[in-house]
Amino acid sequence: MATECKEFHPYPYQRFCIQHIIDHPVAGLFVDMGMGKTVMTLTAFNYLKYYAWQIQRCLVIAPKKVAEATWRTEISGWQHLRHLRCSEVLGTATQRRAAMAVDADVYVTNRDNVQWLVKEYGKAWPFDMVVLDESSSFKNHQAKRFKALRAMRPKIKRIVELTGTPSPHGLMDLWAQVYLLDGGQRLGRTISVYRDMYFEPDKRSRSQIFTYKARRGAADAIYAAISDICISLSSDDYLTLPDRIYDEIPVKLDGPAAAAYKRLERDALLQVDESTITAGTAGVLAGKLLQLCNGAVYDEEGKVIPVHDCKLAALVELIEGLHGQHALLFYWFQHDLARILAALDPLGLRVRVYSGPDDERAWNAGEVDILLAHPVSCCYGLNLQHGGHHIIWFGLTYSAEVYLQANKRLHRQGQTHPVIIHSLVVQGGQDEDAIATVMGRVTEQNHLLESLKAKIITAKEAV
Repeated sequence: MATECKEFHPYPYQRFCIQHIIDHPVAGLFVDMGMGKTVMTLTAFNYLKYYAWQIQRCLVIAPKKVAEATWRTEISGWQHLRHLRCSEVLGTATQRRAAMAVDADVYVTNRDNVQWLVKEYGKAWPFDMVVLDESSSFKNHQAKRFKALRAMRPKIKRIVELTGTPSPHGLMDLWAQVYLLDGGQRLGRTISVYRDMYFEPDKRSRSQIFTYKARRGAADAIYAAISDICISLSSDDYLTLPDRIYDEIPVKLDGPAAAAYKRLERDALLQVDESTITAGTAGVLAGKLLQLCNGAVYDEEGKVIPVHDCKLAALVELIEGLHGQHALLFYWFQHDLARILAALDPLGLRVRVYSGPDDERAWNAGEVDILLAHPVSCCYGLNLQHGGHHIIWFGLTYSAEVYLQANKRLHRQGQTHPVIIHSLVVQGGQDEDAIATVMGRVTEQNHLLESLKAKIITAKEAV
């Protein structure tokens, strides 16, 4: 099916962002999902290459699903961009080399290929502009992808970072992203300098510091330090979107299930020494307890051990209560998927598991009643707003980034109904902690985004 070619009539905030990219060789756009960050970036690149003659080749580094389709689709979908040549550097090493040999304007790859690109080209790095689509993927200063791109940073004339969630787990996430922009000018040359300037020890033992917390006033100081190169946009301020309604559905475990949960919870907790617990062990423990809430766990050999069906029963009741309205259903563990499919089978619904563009098309065409998806696999780049307005979280997550991005698959331009986000929460279980933690992080994230809005007051006045 041919892509509709549209004329681009930018909103005032889009014109502001485009000009910001043009005027700033390093630019951070903390742009809310669904606000057109791709077309804004491509429009700025088009000007820089074909009107200002400042740029030759642009590398876009994106999540895999976005790299596979989103950027090429945007290029072909706008009249003013259709002349841009796009090459997707994906697949095997042979396929990637062939894609790199194509004479193109924009080369798109996924973030797992960054190390390969750096190793393949080294000093002959061919890109004078780099776009990090979802720059929070580079928040870890110890990650190989960050270190590889940092080595190439002196060869990059322009860099643009795009994300709606720049600090999904707190302010510590900002350092690596801002370092790739300015080489450490604003937040310090090393993570240690940044930490010493703005943070103080939080959880610790006699000999080890496990976590840090921001000093009083640190957040405002950090935002002020980066406000000249980073701007923020929130869809709530610039787009007329339907409401988001959060519906927390309590799930009560029956007697045997509650006893089994408490027993397994106790056994899991006893395996951890509270004086030496690390983020890694805490994550493993939380994952095990979230599995228990969902009703099954993996044993040491990877076999699925059923524990209860209480959450499945609540899910079936919820779906029956929708009376035919379509729902995007997020699961977390693979054993959740199998058990959900079995529970939904007797209902006679049109159920699909998201695996690619065909499922996206069918959902938006109204051909799917329940679309099951893992939130990590579809939280970037997918436009699912035309197929329904209900989201169900069967399995919960601690990742605010995943939570926000996944919910935005329905809550975006083109949605005509309030988006209702249903979360199944086991009472007295790890689910309660997960949903409270995610919502707390959302609040912190919004504080970051709010603080960077001052620079676009003039754009708002032009609306």
